[in-house]
Amino acid sequence: MRVDALVVDPAILGPRCWDWLERLCRAEPKFRIIICSGSSTVTQRVRALRIGADDWLTKPCHPEELLARIEAAVGLRRRPQPRNLESTTIGDVEIRRDQYQAFVDGSSLDLTRREFEMIELLASADTKIVERELIYERLWGRKMVHNDRSVDVFVHKLRRKLERASPRWSYIHTHFGVGYRLAAEPVKDSAARPLELAPALEPASTRLAA
Repeated sequence: MRVDALVVDPAILGPRCWDWLERLCRAEPKFRIIICSGSSTVTQRVRALRIGADDWLTKPCHPEELLARIEAAVGLRRRPQPRNLESTTIGDVEIRRDQYQAFVDGSSLDLTRREFEMIELLASADTKIVERELIYERLWGRKMVHNDRSVDVFVHKLRRKLERASPRWSYIHTHFGVGYRLAAEPVKDSAARPLELAPALEPASTRLAA
């Protein structure tokens, strides 16, 4: 089970609460902490926030407000994107966030939801390298285990769809041992590059990592 956030009442945990909270925030910096407690002082609230808590809600409070603060802390509630951010064009590919799809000359690439989430994640990185572990955490919602090739398999599928629809450009670039980068770079001789490489011709060691 993946846990994203924890709601803590210092009064229940007792005097050791602050030491425990400080150790938790130091050990799990990505873990979201929401303090929900009764009467408190400014000193207590400031101390909690400086230790690493993300929010403090005073009891009594409505359950919906607590849920909303949890959602905000873990990033489930996002602000609406401006219209100019709904579409991104890279080479011949137009990424439409409002349609969860990518297009080349008006024709859909027929991406699956996960393939779209991957290209959107790479595109939002602004030509920077996105680590394989980060891709896995964003798309699968948990930490990547050793020897898991799911990211490489989906990159391979996405790359083939892009090359079929837009052979003039090379889009997904591998940085071995690190991750992937999305950028439209012209293919020197697009006519000479096959649109699809038969799996039997690919070396076994690079079939998934390509």
